[in-house]
Amino acid sequence: MQYVRFGGTGMKVSQICLGCMSYGRVTERWPWVLDEEHSRPFIQKALELGINFFDTADIYSSGSSEEILGRALHDFAVRDQVVIATKVHGVMGSGPNESGLSRKHILHSIDASLKRLGTDYIDIYQIHRWDYQTPIEETLEALNDVVRMGKARYIGASSMFAWQFTKALYTSNLHGWARFVSMQPHYNLLYREEEREMLPLCLDQKIAVIPWSPLARGLLARNPEKGREVTDRSKTDAFGKNLYTREDDLTIAKRVNEIAETHHLPNAQIALAWMLSKPAITSPIIGATKLNHLEDAVAAVSLKLTQDEITHLEETYQPHIIAGLS
Repeated sequence: MQYVRFGGTGMKVSQICLGCMSYGRVTERWPWVLDEEHSRPFIQKALELGINFFDTADIYSSGSSEEILGRALHDFAVRDQVVIATKVHGVMGSGPNESGLSRKHILHSIDASLKRLGTDYIDIYQIHRWDYQTPIEETLEALNDVVRMGKARYIGASSMFAWQFTKALYTSNLHGWARFVSMQPHYNLLYREEEREMLPLCLDQKIAVIPWSPLARGLLARNPEKGREVTDRSKTDAFGKNLYTREDDLTIAKRVNEIAETHHLPNAQIALAWMLSKPAITSPIIGATKLNHLEDAVAAVSLKLTQDEITHLEETYQPHIIAGLS
């Protein structure tokens, strides 16, 4: 494993982050997740492979993802040797103040996440989406207070327009508040719209970039000639069903498969190696429901594609409708 600075901070993270959305309590809303007994081996294996960076959110399985991650890290790791990231914004109850980015919800949610994770502090506390109902000044001041109280080391953001992220950075600078140090965007070989504005902005401002869905919901991890894999998640994931349906998406997936066959390597390694070749990228967030998913992801860190291979993967890309911000 290789470790890199987290944007402009002094903290270092593994170049692969384990996303914990797949670990939680099986419910009608989350029927495809792995329960705690079956989740723990993945967190333990990630640590053994050198992964020190774990991402979750309060909304994942209504908080049980945080609980599972917290207990596993307590049992398998030393707290100060791992980096825990979680998020706030999603609906956590039926009340009118149990979602969004108001001061009330943020200050309640940070304490709830700390309790579920079983820790005194969160390394990266992220806003999951932009809140159009709450002034960004209110959100940023509340997040600044969270940092000043020692409940979070850094703050980050996820999936928004570049103008919104710029406004947030400017507002923090204006008031001397804690500043976002990371962006978690939707980015992969099939969806590269963030290359237009967000990634250049992050490079300029020394913002860590930790993309979600780097394997395009698994489409870049398997041979597209065999058709789309039918999983419990794909049957119920209405959001994911609409992300990668175009013919040119399949063309790119086929090119990933071609290069993978040339190297005699899994497709996932090729797709992740492409992403890690980009100077803006800090640590892709990968989901793992089979142990080889983790091994493939870690192996990709050492794989270097040629410029011809990168061009072959990129040259057929066509602009896409903005997706993943809601």
